[in-house]
This record gives sequence, structure tokens and C-alpha cells, in this order.
Amino acid sequence: MALAFGVLFVVLVLGALVAPLWASTVADRDPNRTNETGKIEVDGRQVDVVSLEGVPIGPQWRGEYFLGADANGRDVMVRLLYGARNSLLIGLAAALLTTILATIVGLVAGYFGRWVDAVARSTLDVIWAFPVILLGVALGTSLAVGGLQIGPFELEAGSMAISILVIAVVYVPYMARPIRGEVLALREREFVEAARAQGAGPLRTMVGELLPNLTSTIIVFAPLMVANAILLEAALSFLGVGVVPPDPSWGNMIDAGVDKLVTAPHLAIAPGLMLVLTVLALNVFGDGVRDAFDPRSSAAWGTRRP
Repeated sequence: MALAFGVLFVVLVLGALVAPLWASTVADRDPNRTNETGKIEVDGRQVDVVSLEGVPIGPQWRGEYFLGADANGRDVMVRLLYGARNSLLIGLAAALLTTILATIVGLVAGYFGRWVDAVARSTLDVIWAFPVILLGVALGTSLAVGGLQIGPFELEAGSMAISILVIAVVYVPYMARPIRGEVLALREREFVEAARAQGAGPLRTMVGELLPNLTSTIIVFAPLMVANAILLEAALSFLGVGVVPPDPSWGNMIDAGVDKLVTAPHLAIAPGLMLVLTVLALNVFGDGVRDAFDPRSSAAWGTRRP
């Protein structure tokens, strides 16, 4: 089951990668090209892409307007694929940044202990105390106004890098705390004491001895972090502090479709279904990875099998 959902996620990623090919050869239009006054031939007659009442056409199940049009006459299928590119890019980049930051914080806090651990633990607890969406909206709103500049590094307001940074910071405690706990247990093991006795410094001990023993934990958390990051990106875009229109993402496409849920339900159903499938695939695949790397879980599963 886990492998099947893993393959499903790969298929979704491939669909996002072929977005330019679909737009240029099949739909013959880019994701932001409006066509409010255009017409399309349906069953031998010309039909308005967007009616005078503002209702867009539904799915045509063919190359042009395969999943219908939105209120501005844009091709929903093209925007859905380009939205997948943005959503998956932000989710994967944010999960990678979360993994790097959480691993560093967990290693340093767990290895050195004392005041270093106290400061790191207190900081993680403060971030942990806030609901994920509320903290993400607060950070996203504050950074969306004037951007962020730290020394020579500058993030412009409205860029996808803002969303990546916000999501990465919000989820650091969820991964750093388990890593810190493992490091606290591993630092007292014999192989760590042997490395110290041979003259290994803190950096060499953490990278050469502790980090390889954290690989299974990091691998287990990785797909779950990607799923959570994609879901949070959709929530932030839905609330207006993520990907800025007209650039598509699943979140702002759902937001645009909510107002026309009765007259044009495909506007919200299509991106919503893609979001559900992606998050479901990553969660099921993540559970399978966890079972594969957790001997106790595998043993328990073995006892339940007939």
C-alpha cells in the first residue's frame, strides 16, 4: 500500500513537471492568459467561455479547457498543473529546510546539553505553543508587507521564498524535539565515549558518530514534513499570505473557487482533490517508511498477521 501511494506521488510530480508541455501543445494557452470574452466550440456551436452572468464553462474533457475555465476565462487544467509546480516546490523546499534546521538544532542541543539545551528547548517550546496556521499567517503577513533582509540576503515581499521560510520555521520543533531526544540517549553510548577518548572534537563526534545514527529518524520524518508543508502552503495561499495571484497554487485556486461553489464547483473540487491525493499519498507512504525503519512496529505487525 505504501509503495502504491509512493508511486501515486511520483505520478503527481511528473504531472507538475509536464505542465509547460501540456500548456503549449495540448491546451495552447499559458496559466495566466485570460479569456473572459472568448468563445469555444461545443457540439458544433459557439459557447461563451464565461457567460454574461459570470459563470465559466465546466470541464470539456478534451485538450482545450479539459477541466473547464475559471471566472477570468483561464484554463483550469493548465493552472492546476502550474499550481502543482508551485505547491510541490514550496513543500519540498520547506521540508528540506526544516530537516536541515531541525537536525542542526537537535544535534547541538542534545550533544552539549546544559544552557545550550535549555535555550534551544525554550525556543522550540515557544514555537510549539502556537497553532501552526496562526503562526504561519502571522509570520507570512508580517513578511509579506516589507519582505526580509538579513545582511546581504534579501527576500522580496510576495516571493515564494517567504512562504518556504515561514513554513520551514513553523515546523522545526516538530522534527527537532525527537532528534534532540535521540541525541540525548546516544551521547552516553560507548561509541561516542570511544570517539571522545580518541580525541574527536564536538563537530567530528556529531557529524561522524551521531548523525549516521539519526538517519532512520530523518528518513521517517521527511515525507511527513513534505505533506505538512504542502498542506500549510495551501492554507496560507487560501488565506492570502502564500503564493500571490495571478501565480497559481492549489490554495489560492480553492479560494477563488469557493465563491462559485454552486455555479462552478469544478473550480474548488479540482485543486482540492489534487491536494487531498498528494497529502494522502505522502502520509501513507510515510507510515510505510516508518514501519520499515521501526523494528518494534515491524515486530508488532508481524504478530498480527495470520
